[in-house]
Parts: sequence; C-alpha cells; structure tokens
Amino acid sequence: MTTTLFTPNDAAILLIDHQVGTMRWAASTPFEELKTRALALARGAKSLEMPLVLTSSLEEQAQGPLLSDFADIAPEEYAGRIRRQGAVDALQDPAFAAAVEATGRRNLIVAGVTNDVCTVYPVLTALRQGYRVQVVADAGASITKDADDIALRRMERAGADITSTNQVLAELAADWASPSGQKVLPIMFDLIPA
Repeated sequence: MTTTLFTPNDAAILLIDHQVGTMRWAASTPFEELKTRALALARGAKSLEMPLVLTSSLEEQAQGPLLSDFADIAPEEYAGRIRRQGAVDALQDPAFAAAVEATGRRNLIVAGVTNDVCTVYPVLTALRQGYRVQVVADAGASITKDADDIALRRMERAGADITSTNQVLAELAADWASPSGQKVLPIMFDLIPA
C-alpha cells in the first residue's frame, strides 16, 4: 500500500446517496453532523476545482431526495447527479461508472450515506478495478455502530484508507498558507463544534 497523499489535481470526490430519508436511518451519527460533513466535502471539491460526482438511489421512494443543499454548493453536479434505479453497488450502474471514469482520476475520495450499504460495495468494486480509495468514514454512518465498524474494517482489509472529513480536507490543502489551504480553512472552521 502506498502512502502517497492525494492532491486536488489527482483525486475526485464521490458522494453517494446523501438523501434525507436514508440519512434518518443512519443512526450511528446524528443527522446534522452527517449532513455538515457531506456538504463540507462538496464545498471542498468545488473550492479546489476537483471533480465531484453525486448519485442517489430511488429518490421517489422512502430514501427521499438528495440533500437540496448540494444544489447551492454544486448546482451543475446536483442537476447532473446520477439517479440510480436500484443498484446497491453504485459502480454497477453504467451511468455512475461512466461519470467516475470521466473524471480521469484514479484516486477516489468516497463518502456514502451508509457505510454498511451505500459505501462498502462501490469501494470494494473500485479497489478491484485498481483505484486508490479513501473512505471518509465520518461523512457516512450505519443503522448501528456495530454495522459501521464492521463495514469500515471490511473496506480497510480490502485496501481502502479510512479517513475523516477534517483529515482528508487537510490532506488536500497540504499547506494552510497556500491558495488551496486558504480555500479549505473556512470549510474546516465550519466543522469545529460550537
């Protein structure tokens, strides 16, 4: 496993199924914390001019719509989100797979609303396909803490790096005095608990 850090120039951010209904089922992390972290990743992608791919599953059913806040942060990506019709592994959906491929990036930063369903399967597929993957564990959750821990261990054993929102944003910034660092700092400050 390599320890080369990801940069804004070689990584893409994938946000999977941060939908209002599903977020309420992800009980291992409070709704507002989950929302804040997912939106911070989107803000980071846009601020650093990185590819951002959004996807949802069955928005018209109990999973509900994708967080509308994404429309304010990334209107083009929100409008062009991949609306899957049932594929649990997002990378088994041809449109999502094509959108990921179109980024031209082999380093993927992935956060799914539920680590034990929405995140684990596309991460395992991406690893099999030769991508390097960082899983932003705290921008996802699971129905239970045990389910979350099991999913994170499974992805790590398969070769994914497990990270946090703060950690991955700091990695992308690299230097607080740099232009990238200055763009990321306000996002980081918004993540500090009041």
